[in-house]
Amino acid sequence: MQGLLLAVLAYSIWGFFPLFFSYLNHVSPVEVLSHRIIWSLVATLFIGLLLGKGKSLRAALTNKTTMLWLAASSILIAINWLVYIWAVGQHRVLEASLGYFIMPLVSLLMGRILLKESLHPLQAVAGVFAFLAVLWELWSFGSLPWVGVVLSFAFAFYGLIRKVHPIDGINGLTIEALWLMPIVMAWFGWQSFGNNSLLAFGSDAQTTILLISSGFLTALPLVLFAMATRRINLSIVGFIMYINPTIQFLIGVYVLNEHFPKERLITFIFVWLAMILFMMGMWKTQHKKTKTTAKVSS
Repeated sequence: MQGLLLAVLAYSIWGFFPLFFSYLNHVSPVEVLSHRIIWSLVATLFIGLLLGKGKSLRAALTNKTTMLWLAASSILIAINWLVYIWAVGQHRVLEASLGYFIMPLVSLLMGRILLKESLHPLQAVAGVFAFLAVLWELWSFGSLPWVGVVLSFAFAFYGLIRKVHPIDGINGLTIEALWLMPIVMAWFGWQSFGNNSLLAFGSDAQTTILLISSGFLTALPLVLFAMATRRINLSIVGFIMYINPTIQFLIGVYVLNEHFPKERLITFIFVWLAMILFMMGMWKTQHKKTKTTAKVSS
């Protein structure tokens, strides 16, 4: 029960991210991203040392293979964060939530194609529905829902790297932030010495606190998620992952009052059908594994 509550709390925090970042709409998305990277590094280093992860961090830093793959994952997570922050600022939270609804399906299909993982027939059908949702957007609006597509694919590739080259979430994010720091510092240097600097940090207390908080808010659900996965089956975590985009969707419609045309409702109906089929396939696969394990043990 404790693990379930921790997982629900982690996904709920992620779900409320649009509300948090909406208070930073007046700040350049690149500056918000830069501060998120800086303060994430501070937060993960502090939490990692507190949890006794210093030794494993040093080992990861001396592993060339791990470091190279985390360099790639750092670019992917930076793209994901930047597009997400920009989308919130442009009142496109619904498109962002669409990306996180289809992301598990993209990850599943990547696992099937690249890692030759098994795929339940219901999950294959779910992938078809998600593809139909994208095609419907293209036909009805005349353009791809690129925000959702970029978010889902960037995070799916990120997850793929983390799966093939596993490292705990805290140390992984620490190293990714370290890889991104030279770019961040170069951007701040360019802004600071330029004639038209528009840096918002330090301009007022609320903005400064929010920018600092962005890093710690990034680390908190990661810690909660790690604690949850040690206490409950990952298949259960998979079922409740949709709390995140559901909350984002509700915030976009009912709190941020984003425009929600009837054409987009059809898009989400396709996506929600895909979500149901995806979870049914996951449940059936897990049920089959449980029965097989029970037979072997008996």
